[in-house]
Order: sequence, then structure tokens, then C-alpha cells
Amino acid sequence: MTGTIYNLALYLIFGVAAIVFILLFFVSAPYGKFRRTGWGPEIKSKWAWLTMEFLSPALIILFFILSDNKGIVTVIFLSVWLLHYVHRTFIYPFSQSGRNKPYPLVVVLMAILFNSLNGFVNGYGVFHVETYTIHWLVSWKFILGIIIFVVGYIINKSADEKLRTLRSRNGQDYVIPRGWLFEYISCPHYFGEILEWGGWALMTWSTAGLSFLVFTTANLFPRAVASHRWYRKQFPDYPAKRKAVIPFII
Repeated sequence: MTGTIYNLALYLIFGVAAIVFILLFFVSAPYGKFRRTGWGPEIKSKWAWLTMEFLSPALIILFFILSDNKGIVTVIFLSVWLLHYVHRTFIYPFSQSGRNKPYPLVVVLMAILFNSLNGFVNGYGVFHVETYTIHWLVSWKFILGIIIFVVGYIINKSADEKLRTLRSRNGQDYVIPRGWLFEYISCPHYFGEILEWGGWALMTWSTAGLSFLVFTTANLFPRAVASHRWYRKQFPDYPAKRKAVIPFII
């Protein structure tokens, strides 16, 4: 029964990802610089992040505990997931200064639904469907995957910190981010997160991991393109050679 639900959940994630990818090129999710009225009740963004992200670390821990396939490989997978989500859930929301803008409750609810689905798919898929032996640690998939994840994590967290510093210095005013990867792309934080889950998909070599990469790309790629266009519209002197999310490409 659980296996059937797992397969249906996978199909759902891939299907929703296709719809989201197309839709977000026309309608940007109404938070951050794209916040606008008409989306119903709102809560403070810090509590929104905590509420909608909490299920991701909680579900992965639960499925790990319930797994009969515990070992050094799955412990590493659990640690990698928590490395991202403990920070994203409990540290990132409360480290942001300058802006604690209202966040639409409808977006929070949609994120909760996705994180429930994604936590189930990756928790069950990686810890109950797939089987990893100690030899997996010397496979090219694991080694390359964890390298890509770490690089993406560093890019994502470094970009978040640079943006946080800009917000603390400029209050409610947006400015052009400069220096580091911001000289090449407008959204290195999105680029880093896509790399992270690309690394996860590779190191787990699982359909569950692939589904997360596909949805992450479908969600963040259009938003990065929209953010890039927003910066160009807001700042006439915005660097002409800077791309949106992939250096030198787009």
C-alpha cells in the first residue's frame, strides 16, 4: 500500500513540476520583491518560513528512524538533508534583518503540501526503497554528488549571507548586489540550491532525489528569470552582461 502511494506521489511531483514551471513564467509567487495585495491573509515571513519548512527535516528523520536499512551511507544522506533544512528551518528565518515582510498564508499552505509530499517521497524512497552498501561511498555517483551538493550549499548560504548584509545596511530599499557570483548572475542563491539538489539526486541515484531536483528547478528557475527582469527594470544601470541564474548562459 505504501509503495503504491509512493509511486503516485512521485507522479504527482513530476506532474506538478511541469505545471509550476510554465505557470511561474507568467505569475510570480507573491512574496519578497513580488509581494502584492489580493492573496488573502498574511503572516510574518519569519514564522512563515519556520512553519512551511519544518516538515522537511521532521519527515526525513521519521523515515530514517523507521528504516531497516540503516548504515553509514544512509546516515550521511540524513546528515546532508539536515545540513540544509535545519539551517533553512530554524536559522535562516531568524537571521534575516531589515525585512520581515508579510507572507501570504496561501503560499505557506502550498509549501506545506509540497514539503509533506517531498519529505514522504525522499524519506521513503531513499531509506525504504533504495538499498546502499558501504561500497556506495566509493562510487562515482556518490563522490561527484556530494561534491556538487557541498559546492551548491556553500554558494547558497554565501549568497543568502551577502543578501542579508545588504538588507541590514539598506533597510527597506533594494540595491544592486555586487561582488562574488553576483557579478555573473542575479540569483546565485537559487543557482546554489539547484546545485544542492542536483547533488542529492546524483549521490542517492534515486527517482525520489530526481523528483526533488526537477521540482526545485521548476520552482526556482522561473523566479530567477523574473528577478533578473525586475532588477533590470528597477535599475537602468544594472550590469548588462549579468545573467539570471546560470553564469554566462541565462
